[in-house]
Amino acid sequence: MTTMTMIKKLAITMISTAAIGIASAGEFKTDFAAAKAEAAKKNKSMLVIFTGSDWCPPCKALHKNIFSKEEFVKGAEKDFVIVELDYPRKKEQTDALKKQNKELAKKYKIRGYPTVLLMDAKGKVFRTADRPNSVKAYLKMLQSSLKARRFF
Repeated sequence: MTTMTMIKKLAITMISTAAIGIASAGEFKTDFAAAKAEAAKKNKSMLVIFTGSDWCPPCKALHKNIFSKEEFVKGAEKDFVIVELDYPRKKEQTDALKKQNKELAKKYKIRGYPTVLLMDAKGKVFRTADRPNSVKAYLKMLQSSLKARRFF
């Protein structure tokens, strides 16, 4: 095998690996009950994002600038199961998903989007998350929230 062929194969492998990493960043749980079960099993909290992904400008910005970043996903998933509850206007959803999301918005008294709640594995809210403007600041806020929760 020539050096050029090896370089081409290596480049293709690297690009494919990067594409898989990008595709997986920002794909969160949508089944709330399953997310609670996973959080309980792994002894994690939950970061629950209420969003209007196809119509809400602040939701789109938060996803683009924070939640879609691999650094955020890797950092947050250490301590949280990330759940995205979407309320789109144009995107298709199953009836079961629509029903679940509607019930959860009512239960948690969601009045606007985006709303990000930090919860324990039973679904008890311990903080309404701020919206820091960088991945690093968001991860810092999550860590300080966990520390404060453990203190009380």
